[in-house]
Amino acid sequence: MGLPRTVGRRSASVAGPAAGAAMAQAPSLAIDGWHPRARRVMSPNRDARPAGMAIELVVLHNISLPPGRFSGGGVEALFTNRLDPRAHPYYAGIAALKVSAHFFLRRDGSLLQFVSCNERAWHAGVSRWRGRERCNDFSIGIEIEGADAVPYTERQYVRLARLLGELRAAYPALRGVAGHDEIAPGRKTDPGPAFDWPRFLKSSGVPRAWRALG
Repeated sequence: MGLPRTVGRRSASVAGPAAGAAMAQAPSLAIDGWHPRARRVMSPNRDARPAGMAIELVVLHNISLPPGRFSGGGVEALFTNRLDPRAHPYYAGIAALKVSAHFFLRRDGSLLQFVSCNERAWHAGVSRWRGRERCNDFSIGIEIEGADAVPYTERQYVRLARLLGELRAAYPALRGVAGHDEIAPGRKTDPGPAFDWPRFLKSSGVPRAWRALG
């Protein structure tokens, strides 16, 4: 998510190693927006997408709370408005934020979902993609547990590739994937230089055209 430092259409078929499991999860995702294999944690930080708005973009973020520490409950607490500002000095500056993402991918590859994909999660903030502003309106936000300069895990790459395949199967209007830093340049830096874009694109089978920003 990159929290404050001070505080063409999809191809006809889903390609790549993620394809096998994708179609099995697509019906549930397409119907109610909830992934059947993700642990569901309802966030109040969500609202309706604009009427008739298609989902066209996936935005990749990173997050760790406290910064650089993994496997705790800070992210879940933040996205459900339960973060204790007294628990860590960093939390005092962010506890009042109303933010969320659709998915949170932990270091061990486990997946949590906070908002239905059919609803708008509050993850991108002020943003712009291919000339369009308000990326929350038409995107799905995936928070990856990590930090800009810390390598992501093998399990994260494998699960992320599978998730992209599942999302492509469920939402045929998808046509792009971008980092938070790319839709909010100068304001955000995640998922950072540690994220291996070529590896991710190869394993997920995402078309090269999806990475075009203009």
